[in-house]
Formats: sequence, structure tokens, C-alpha cells
Amino acid sequence: MKKILILLVTIATLAFAGDVSRKGTTGAEQLLIPVGARSIATAGAFLSNVTGVEAIYYNPAGLDVAKRTEAIFSFMSYIADINVSYFAAGTHLGDFGSVALSYKGFDFGDIPVTTNDAPDGTGATYTPGFFTMGLTYSKIITDRVTAGVTINMIHEGIMNTSANGVAADFGVQYRFPEHLSLGVAVKNIGSNMRYSGQDLQQKTSVPNANINSKLASFEAVTEDFEIPSYFEMSVAYDMNLDEDNGVLVGSTFRNNNSMEDQLKVGLEYGFKKMFFVRAGYDMLTTNNSESIYGLCLGAGFQYTLSEGMQISLDYAYRQVKNFPKDNHVFTLKLGLD
Repeated sequence: MKKILILLVTIATLAFAGDVSRKGTTGAEQLLIPVGARSIATAGAFLSNVTGVEAIYYNPAGLDVAKRTEAIFSFMSYIADINVSYFAAGTHLGDFGSVALSYKGFDFGDIPVTTNDAPDGTGATYTPGFFTMGLTYSKIITDRVTAGVTINMIHEGIMNTSANGVAADFGVQYRFPEHLSLGVAVKNIGSNMRYSGQDLQQKTSVPNANINSKLASFEAVTEDFEIPSYFEMSVAYDMNLDEDNGVLVGSTFRNNNSMEDQLKVGLEYGFKKMFFVRAGYDMLTTNNSESIYGLCLGAGFQYTLSEGMQISLDYAYRQVKNFPKDNHVFTLKLGLD
């Protein structure tokens, strides 16, 4: 137990080492967009007991708890006609633990190319390419403790200009005998990113130059930017009301280095471990009126197709304030024991 407490304190110390003056100065905001309908419907409150491939984004420690092969596909209708697709697959490798691969991509649609001479568009279009690819390792350390890590490769590309980075997520889950669980995670600890590429190269005229050197080439120098790292602590309690009915409640506190801190609360009701109804709320601990997110709702269905094979279908709704459209998320998950 002492070793676990030391580990938790160490992770917390690393997370709180950031300078609050950096709030609002980070980039790569794609890292903050959640995935998975079940977790989104509960506002990401179940960091301490989320398991399987859906745990990869929230707390990689939960991957090995499932002890099986799983694959998940999730689709989100995000804001401003942006769509987010997520795919992950993982497997249990016995005493070694569990490993998984994940991919999160963004579809911005076709954007018209505009120039100073054609402000209404040249007739050409481009599509930004934003994605994150991850490799996750998780292992059950004791009957109560699991730990995990994810290494992510981050890419953002706009035409012939791009920025790349590498970041790591670390997580631990601790389960008490009486339905209570605790979890911590440190997310997006990694390198700074910087845009570079052919589109930053420009030509300009040189005053008073001879006729053979009127034009000179230069490349705009961009500044490095940090990625939005944060630290989360979570607690959840699983209540079995009777043989058929169960309720799961949880809460997660997030300390951000790029915005106000957040508090998330969630609830899930399950009937015969087959039908689920979910709700959650995501709020800022200060100036909550400035938060663009709020109420989350969802439902799910889980069914065993054959011996050892299971399918889950989940839906989530997330309120987005001051935008014409809210978020709608659909998730399909397959599991094989």
C-alpha cells in the first residue's frame, strides 16, 4: 500500500509542476477531444474503473483489466461540421499484460483555397490532416492495482505545412474490496510542437537590387507551442441494488495547464448488465459560465453473441453551449474472451 501511495504522489507532483501562467498558450487541442460513447455520456467521470480498449484514452491502466481481445470504433459529430473517428484494438497476452493500438482522426471537409488575389476562392480546395496514433501497454500488478502507459504520435497538417510531436499518458487504478475504486492519470506529457513546411516559404522583392536579384526567398519562422497536459484524480462506487439492477456513480477532478480546472460527475444505471442509461455533467471549477460543455446523456446495449464473444452498442449526447449543434457519438465495441 505504501508503494502505491508513493507512486500516486509522484505522478501528482509531476502533473502539478506546471506554471499556471501558461494557461491559454497551448496548441494541439485535438488531444482534449474525448472518444467513446459510454465515457462521454458520463462526462469522463469513470477514470478509476473504465476498462478495456475504451480505457486507452481516459486511463491506460484499465486496458489489462478486461483480460480479453477487444476492438472499438467510435464516431462523433463534433462542432463546426467536424467529424471525429476513433479506432482501437487490443489483446491480453497472459502474464505479460495487454497491448493495444489506437487511432483518432479528424474530417474537416473540403476548405476553399483563398489568396490575396482571389479572396472568394481559387476554385481549389484542401483538407487538413489531423490525427493521433497510440501504442498502449497495461498490466495488472496486484489483485487491486493496475498501471498503464500510452505513447502517442501527434500530427497536424495543413496543405504543405505540418507539426509533429510525441506525448505519453500514464495511469494507475486501485480497487478496494467493497466496490470502491480510485484512479489517477497524467496526460499529454511530451515534446513541444512547431509548424514548418513548404507553404511557409515566400518570395519578396529586394529594394535597390540589380536586375538579376530582384527576388529573394525566405521562410517564416514559427514558434514552438506546448501541448495541453493535465492531471486527473477519480473515485467511483459500484452499487449492486439486486441481482438485476446496478448503479455506478463517479467523479473526476482535472487540473489543466491550459484552462480552468474541471470537475466531472457521472452516473450509470444497468439492467441485467445488458441495458444501460447514463448521465453526466462537465463543469469548470471557476467561471463555469464560460464553459462550452455541460450536460451529457446516453444509453447502451450489450449482448453476448456466442461463447466468449460480446458486442456493445452505445450512444452519447453532449451539450455544446453557444454552438448551433451539440455532439452526438456512436460507438461499436466487440470483445472476445
